[in-house]
Amino acid sequence: MARRPTKTTTMRRSGPELSIVVPVFNEARSLEKLHGELVALARNLKKTRQMRLEIVYVDDGSRDETYRIASGLQADDVDIQVVALSRNFGKEAALLAGLDHARFGAVVFMDGDGQHPPQMVETLVSRWLDDGYDVVFTAKAHRANEPWLKQMSAKAFYAVLNWNARHEIPKDAGDFRLLSPRAVTALRAMPERNRFLKGMASWIGFRQVRVDYEPAPRAHGASNWGMRSLIGLSIEGLTSFSVAPLRLASLLGVLIAALALIFGFLIVLETVLYGKDVPGYPSLAVGLMVLGGVQLVMIGILGEYIGKLMWETKGRPVYFIAEHRLKTRADAERPAP
Repeated sequence: MARRPTKTTTMRRSGPELSIVVPVFNEARSLEKLHGELVALARNLKKTRQMRLEIVYVDDGSRDETYRIASGLQADDVDIQVVALSRNFGKEAALLAGLDHARFGAVVFMDGDGQHPPQMVETLVSRWLDDGYDVVFTAKAHRANEPWLKQMSAKAFYAVLNWNARHEIPKDAGDFRLLSPRAVTALRAMPERNRFLKGMASWIGFRQVRVDYEPAPRAHGASNWGMRSLIGLSIEGLTSFSVAPLRLASLLGVLIAALALIFGFLIVLETVLYGKDVPGYPSLAVGLMVLGGVQLVMIGILGEYIGKLMWETKGRPVYFIAEHRLKTRADAERPAP
């Protein structure tokens, strides 16, 4: 399937419209509860805002019954799309698949593990419709309950990401956010395949506002985001929206070269003035090991950027669709044959 299977357009009706994109991976046990909360949200927004909603569930190659359960969800009060990817392509690809299939103007991205409270969508909608913001993003109110290492890693990540950047990406911003129709149009115009939604949604500009929230406990199981996945996402974000690693590597090279020159000058000075012997094997071995390690780090940083260029040049689709189902309220209201 091509990267963008269909060109979506906003249906023109009297009230505002909203697509809620929910990527799911092995969430069979919590999906029905989440769907019930989203349907209640849809009913309330229909009553208070005359808003029409659809929910786009994107199954990112789940190994449990997620797709079967999602396909059986009812569409009495809300339109439902279920998009099953051909394998696990990762969360960023699942978000793109949901964005490509969203039929309505504004889009909300939220996780399917229950940690993003559906009730908060009303707050996001209010900041969009009442206050005129185009991007309403959420962020954790605090990280006090997280391990010390994770807190320090997050601070270091955003410090490097925003170092000498023309446009700073908000700290601790999550994927749980609302984008207005024109923000969605701008996001769809970005064709890169190595994607980092937090950065992309911030980079497009328009009026943006932060909303703090307290993540709810996971409905079931443990998070799929281990340390390895978080490190991979961090590298993806850094290499997608910052050249800071390259600049830091250059500065490190200049620093080491300056230290080597100073060290060499001191050796010559001590030999000429005081007749001391030139340090031999130990200092040479240490120097070679330090320089070799620094060179390998710099080569690795260059390799990350070159690898991204390779993937962009190949032009492979970001995802493939295995199954796609659409249920509308009209289908629910149609009498059985």
